[in-house]
Formats: sequence, structure tokens, C-alpha cells
Amino acid sequence: MTGDKWDRPEAGRDRAATALLAWLADPDAPRLCLVSGRERCGKSTLLAWLVGHGTRPGTLPARRVHAFFPLEGQSVRGTVWALADQLGVVARSPAELVEALSADKRRTVLVLPGLDASVDPATLTDLVRALSGLEHLRLLVETRSGGDTLASLNSGEVAVMDLDDSQWTDSAREAVSQAAHTAPRRSPGLLTGTVADLDDPWAICSADPWEVTTIFENSTDSHGGLRAAWLRAGQSLCREQDAAGRALTLWASLGDSADPRVGVELARLASPSAWAVEWARTRGDISPPWPGPGLALAVGRGQLSGQIILADHGGTLRAIAERGATATGRLPQSVPETRAVACLASGEVWVLDGRGQLCMQKWGLTPRSSAIAALLDEPQPAKRAAGALTAHLADTPGTALAASDEAVAVGDAAGAVHTFALTADGAGAKRRAHLHTARVTALAALEIPIDGSPDTTALVYSGGADGTVRAWAPALEPDPAAVTARPHAVRAVSAAYTNAGVVLAVAWADGLVELRHVDAGESRAFRPGPPVNALALTRDERLVIGMDASVVCLRPR
Repeated sequence: MTGDKWDRPEAGRDRAATALLAWLADPDAPRLCLVSGRERCGKSTLLAWLVGHGTRPGTLPARRVHAFFPLEGQSVRGTVWALADQLGVVARSPAELVEALSADKRRTVLVLPGLDASVDPATLTDLVRALSGLEHLRLLVETRSGGDTLASLNSGEVAVMDLDDSQWTDSAREAVSQAAHTAPRRSPGLLTGTVADLDDPWAICSADPWEVTTIFENSTDSHGGLRAAWLRAGQSLCREQDAAGRALTLWASLGDSADPRVGVELARLASPSAWAVEWARTRGDISPPWPGPGLALAVGRGQLSGQIILADHGGTLRAIAERGATATGRLPQSVPETRAVACLASGEVWVLDGRGQLCMQKWGLTPRSSAIAALLDEPQPAKRAAGALTAHLADTPGTALAASDEAVAVGDAAGAVHTFALTADGAGAKRRAHLHTARVTALAALEIPIDGSPDTTALVYSGGADGTVRAWAPALEPDPAAVTARPHAVRAVSAAYTNAGVVLAVAWADGLVELRHVDAGESRAFRPGPPVNALALTRDERLVIGMDASVVCLRPR
């Protein structure tokens, strides 16, 4: 069956179905359509017909449904997480969902049955109203006749289809359909009772995640720290997965105020998963103290070896230990609106600020050279590269930054990557490659060995808003094929040369984090739940994930 051939709807609703399809196809129609009627008049059945056909492969763009979530018995957070996940974004609140969807101007159709039967119809009504204000969105919402939600939404430019009106029904076909379908309905807001014990990690990892979300959202008990961890990572937890996967995500989201026995049990339950949690720090942690949001990360090198450089939203740069995340110091000056951080073997930390300009700082004190040594050493390769890079950024502000021993790389808004040599024989030498069709969002740089030679060469990985990750050795022409691509912008990349060869970590805008063994062609995935800001991958494959309210270190098993 092709995507443009649709079956007739049940209950004699042919006229109503035709009207809905016309509403979808009419560019001048109101963005919000309310399907109303008395209880059990067939509203949900009609919407199910539309969704069933509108989500099939090959469906015409004018009839495609992009997200569908029955609201009966659902909470606000559960609704936000479900819609965000289906639409390929990450959102923790209604406001974040509206913001994320406003940034993507593609036509998007949402179908939401059962608004009156949700846990919080008033708040979800506000969300519907906010979403309907986005010009590229269409919302089809089921409401009950005479209800508060219908009265609240039925103002301004709104299309209303009242299924109690006889014009929408073929009475003969309706009678036949009703005689054939007598299945009972679940009562609005009625929970199934499958969660035996909310203090038991196994119980909540095995239960219906939407039900757990609704209970936790309306609970005041900490449940040993499980409630806070669930509400932090809920968008990931509500995805279809096994209990071990949920246990891993909860383990990574657990704060230090949680019952220690909960962490031990989650670690045991997560043992079949592909990862182990090395450490996790969440906002409010005391021992060790919360290091701050992970807006940008870099693996320490030289005198900062064994440490992770972390920049928060205020521009403060801190160092924390790779193992244990204990604080080891901070840089003397903050950098407003930090975009990226790179650590050089010389002990310098290079930072890209909110204007796309370079800020350089030294970590600690560096011994002064004698006058003769200074004459012999100057100009240092890093200093020459910094001068060339600073001059470049004055004309072309940077969007991403990374450095290795041999080169520093910077990306721009047009999709190009520029490298500047850090080696003594070519310091400051510039190369350029246009790797993306949109803004460069993330960079990673490393050295790899040259086959049959003791020498190494620089390799740059770049991620873009176009959803591609590309590899480029500045000494060569770029590979025309992407390393990987998805229909979501790249949020962060990090790479390291390990005993297993090149390992690449990628974070995407839909919340997915991947660790790829490039030479072996193997990969593993993790979804922490909140939006990922930054990644830092160490040579022993510890992966540090920076987020607004947590910083997590994972180790592959």
C-alpha cells in the first residue's frame, strides 16, 4: 500500500476525515484544530486513523504527522519528553520545548488526543497555546465538549470540529462500526498500578516509564534519590529500552544525597549494559563539591595531564581530576560566554569566547627563561600560531576550537575549518577546508601515526549543524565522505588515539552520545537525558559528558 492511498475511517467519519486532510493541506488554515465532542463519540478513533496513515513511509508531506502522544493520564514532563524525543530535540520543560521547536522552521504536525484526561490539563493547554503560536507548527488536539480546555483554546484563529454535529457522520456506517467494537476504555487518569515499590530501583526500571514519571512528578518523597535522578534524566528513561539501560541512566544521574545503597543496586542492575559510571557530579553535590555546569570541556595536557578543563556558563574555567572529579584549581580570569576550550602541551589554555575571539591563559606559573635562552627560544611556535589565529578571527569569528600537539583548528559559521600549525618548522602556517554546508559546531584534534614511519600527522574531526561529522588531515585533501551523519545537528565531538586506534565521541542535538572505534567500525551509545553541551575523551577511553546540571564520566566495558 502506498503512502498516498488511505483506508476509510471507522464509525462513518469519512466527511470528518476529508475535512481534516483539507485542513492539513491548506496553508491559510488556522494552525490549531480542535476535535471536540461528547465522551466516547469517536474522537480518538478518528485521530488514530489520521496518525496511522500520516506516519507511514511515503506519506505525502502535506499529510504527514510528525509527533503523536495520547495525553490521557500523562503528566506535563512526560508530555514534553515524549514530544521532544519524537521530534529529535531535548527539552526539560514546556518553555524549552517551545524554544527548541521555534529554532527549526520545518513544517511540523502534532496530534494530541485526550487533553481533558491528562493529569494537568491547564498547564498542557498553555503548552498547546504556546506551540500554536509557531507559524510552522500545526496542532490537532482532542478536547471534550463543554470542558474548560475547549473554552480556553477556542479563541482567535482556531478550527473546531464538533463530532456531535451530524454533518461529520454517516449514521449507517457508524451503527455498523459501533456494533463491531465494544472494547473497554481505560478511565481517564487511572494508573495501572504496575509500580510495586518506588524505592526499589528494579521496580522503577522495569515499570511503565510514563507511569513512573507521573507518580514522581506529583510526589514529594525523595525515594532514596531516585525521584530527583528520574526527573533529571526522564527523556532518556522514557525511551523504549531494557531495565539495564534505565539503570545505567539513573546511575549516571544520581546525586550524592541519594541513599548509597541505591547507587550500589543501580550499578548491579546496569552490569549488562555497555558502560559503567566512573563518576557523576550533579548540581548540589557536596562531596566532592559540584564543579559547575559543563558548558565546554577539554582534556588536560602537559602540566595539566590527568585533568579535565571545564568552563561554566559564567565563563569560569576549572580543572577537575579525570578520576574522581575532585577540584584541582581554576584559571585566574573568566571568559564570558565560552564557546570552546583547548589545552596545549605548553600549559596554555586557549578559549574561544562568545564573540568568536581567542583568549589565552597560563595555568600556574611558568619558569622564566634566561635572556640567552629567550633569544634562542623566541618566537615560540605556539606564540606564532596564536598571532596568526588571532588575526584570522578578527575577520572571521570562530564557532569551534580544538588543538593537538601539531595544530590548532577553528571552525566558522560558513562551514569551513581552518588549521594553524604548532610545529617549530611551520608554526602559524594556515590551511583551510570547507567541510560543512552549515555552521561548524564542534571540533576535535589529535595526532595519528603515519604507516611505516615513527612520525605522526594531525587529524581533525569536525561536526556541523548540517548533521555530519567529517575527518580531515590538514596535510591532505579532505575525504568527501562523512564519517557519520544523522538528521540532527552535532553538539560536541572529542577524539583520542588509544591502544585500539582512533576513538571518536559524538554528541547530537537529539541527546544521543556515541563512542565509535573508527578502525574497528564498532560503536556504542548513551543518552544521558538532558541536553549535552560538551565531551572530553581521554586516551584510556574515559568519556566525560558536560551538561547544565551534571557532569558524568563513563567507561566502556
